[in-house]
Amino acid sequence: MIIAEIKGLQKNYKSTPALKNVTMELNSGEVLGFIGPNGAGKSTTIRILLGIIKSSGGTAKIFGKDVWKDSIEIHKQLAYVPGDVNLWPNLTGGEIIDLFMRLQGTKNNGRRDELIQKFQLDPKKKARTYSKGNRQKVALIAALASNAELYIFDEPTSGLDPLMEAVFQEEVEKLKGQGKSILLSSHILSEVERLCDRVAIIRQGEVIETGTLEELRHLTRYQYRITTKENPVGLKQVSGVHDLVINGNQAVFQADSDRIDAILEAIVPYHVVKLASVPPTLEALFMRHYTGK
Repeated sequence: MIIAEIKGLQKNYKSTPALKNVTMELNSGEVLGFIGPNGAGKSTTIRILLGIIKSSGGTAKIFGKDVWKDSIEIHKQLAYVPGDVNLWPNLTGGEIIDLFMRLQGTKNNGRRDELIQKFQLDPKKKARTYSKGNRQKVALIAALASNAELYIFDEPTSGLDPLMEAVFQEEVEKLKGQGKSILLSSHILSEVERLCDRVAIIRQGEVIETGTLEELRHLTRYQYRITTKENPVGLKQVSGVHDLVINGNQAVFQADSDRIDAILEAIVPYHVVKLASVPPTLEALFMRHYTGK
């Protein structure tokens, strides 16, 4: 079942296109990573999904409803955390969490208290005294304590220390286990790699790749480290081998995924003692798209 469906989404600010062609979908019970550098169009896309701004073209639906016309209905089943949270300065963190929960129609005080303890938040302090990280905690606690069907996180761990990032990741995995749907926009690629079922990469207002990490790994190279009984000099002549470093009977190199058979055939005559391969990380995939390396 498709929870969010975006087709050919466009957004222009006067003569400047912020979104040119954003097409992607989020399925029920799925965590979709939405990655790209600043200015690529992530936050603009999310603001359209939230009904904050109107698109210039294309379509965007959540729960089968139009995100602009039916935003009030959609928000009854949606929880959102931005990357920079602004709070009412004279209210305490606890009062703000309770207000958000009432607006959402949530009354799970036990869950609220559990999250306050996990995120180590002092709910009695006024919001004006909170650091950026504590402001993020307030928004995260309110969102995670709700019973939404769709969670949209836009750089949610901005300002959090690594321990609190780990708490957030654990909570997302719990939501995933409950069959909730999550759109996660994050600069922390290890976070995306750990949590997400699929990834959508956006560049200059267009989604250029969408798929599971395994489906996207063809876009970059594996790294190999081999030890042979003889100096494997023949690797220098094999196409698809990159950044080759030979040190005696050891060699380290990167290889195009479609050339692995030829590479294995080339090293067999040198009597392989040890061979280790490392699949490309999400960071490598990301950099390949943006630098061409």
